[in-house]
Amino acid sequence: MERIDDDPVALRDPRRVRFFEWIMARQVRAGFRALRVLRPSVPATDPARPLIVYANHPGWWDPAVFLCLHVARFGDRHAYGPMEAAALERYGFMKRIGMWGVAPGTRAGAARFLRVGERVLSDPGRMIWMTAQGRFADPRERPVALMGGLSALMGRTGAVALPLALEYPFWSEKRPEALAAFGTIQEDPAGLAEALEGAMDRLAAAAVARDPAPFDTVSRGAQGTGGVYGAWKRLHAMFRGERHDPAHLTDESR
Repeated sequence: MERIDDDPVALRDPRRVRFFEWIMARQVRAGFRALRVLRPSVPATDPARPLIVYANHPGWWDPAVFLCLHVARFGDRHAYGPMEAAALERYGFMKRIGMWGVAPGTRAGAARFLRVGERVLSDPGRMIWMTAQGRFADPRERPVALMGGLSALMGRTGAVALPLALEYPFWSEKRPEALAAFGTIQEDPAGLAEALEGAMDRLAAAAVARDPAPFDTVSRGAQGTGGVYGAWKRLHAMFRGERHDPAHLTDESR
């Protein structure tokens, strides 16, 4: 294989990866009420086949959620991912955790995405996480349009693709929920958009129901409002001899 400038496989530093995973896990716990995955949480994957997880792109939090889900569900593989080249130059340390830069909307960017993607997926012990829409988009936007590079990369590497739907709705607490739903493994590039749209529709129905019961909780953040009101609630419970529950709802499962 030809030499690749800024090869993410060569640059990846496991110690920095672990540190960044720890940082992002703290950020997700601080920013969300909980990170939840709709059951069935992850379909079985063939460890001998390269794997690409492709997601919709509802917000800034997507890469952090990728990392948390990777640690929780795919820790036996090394994670890599494409990133806008200009942003990667501002956050150069991310080259050491498996990110590589591409220039979106250009032939050179598309060629680099495929060239580096082939390098990454030449070992099935590695996998790629990517936001396949290529831009921020509301999770209710239909139809779902994907960048063409994903199907081309599957054709070149024999990789299978796993759709991932993401949403960040507010339910009953001060902080929003981070909700995720995996779809079914895709071997045919022709059905990628429909498979992702199906996962997004399934997650949307669960988000509207505002019920955590169908989800597995990957991580849980702080409860309650905090601040002066939170302190008053704690004191009120203490003087009444009751156990303090910081959650807005009394059902702790929420």
